[in-house]
Amino acid sequence: MKLTDSRDIKADPQVVWDAILNPEVLKECIPGCESLTGSVAEGYEAVVKQKVGPVSATFTGLVQLSDIVPGKSLKISGEGKGGVAGFAKGGADVSFEPMEGRTRLTYAAEANVGGKIAQLGSRIIDSFAKKLADEFFTRFQAAVEEPEAEEAPEEAVADSGEKTKGWFRRLLG
Repeated sequence: MKLTDSRDIKADPQVVWDAILNPEVLKECIPGCESLTGSVAEGYEAVVKQKVGPVSATFTGLVQLSDIVPGKSLKISGEGKGGVAGFAKGGADVSFEPMEGRTRLTYAAEANVGGKIAQLGSRIIDSFAKKLADEFFTRFQAAVEEPEAEEAPEEAVADSGEKTKGWFRRLLG
């Protein structure tokens, strides 16, 4: 199954690029991610908890960043094993295009599953994979975009429950 989409992120291309390489940002953006350790060069070990239909599983696996063209594109790939639930693997080719006052992030993602999860049927799996990709890139966009000028100060934004809004920007401080 293949998914493609693009997002216009209201942030400088360098901020967007730095965020996609930051393990803290990735951990915050991966739905159900309980831990993410490692580095860009060697890959990340991840623990992700997910529920697909009636099947709940904790997946342990590897996330790799490859085919890196600084500031322009990279590939994110991951593979996880969820015990009796099965396995999941997939990846996304991600590109970054500078636009006036923003960065266009475009991705083409692909996912495959096996084991008990695969028995749920392609409609459930396809819907779930699309939801996960959308959630990851929505969280990523929120993490790197600057708060709108008319919004409350950063402390109020943090207190308002929008914990990921501008998170990466505040991290850089």
